[in-house]
Amino acid sequence: MKNVKLAIDEKKKILTVTVDLKEEHGPSGSGKTIIIASTEGSQKIGFEDVVIGLNVYKKNPDAAKGK
Repeated sequence: MKNVKLAIDEKKKILTVTVDLKEEHGPSGSGKTIIIASTEGSQKIGFEDVVIGLNVYKKNPDAAKGK
């Protein structure tokens, strides 16, 4: 996982996901977006049969300029 922190409160059955929005992990495969965080596919979280799939990204300003 890139820039994704998971915390599980098993008693309350609450999953907390933390992402640092200041981080950047380079352009996506298409180059149209900048990756901020990703689970890099679906991942089991270690609670029952729960799975998470998360992508956090923003537009790549260089993609609009044709770079």
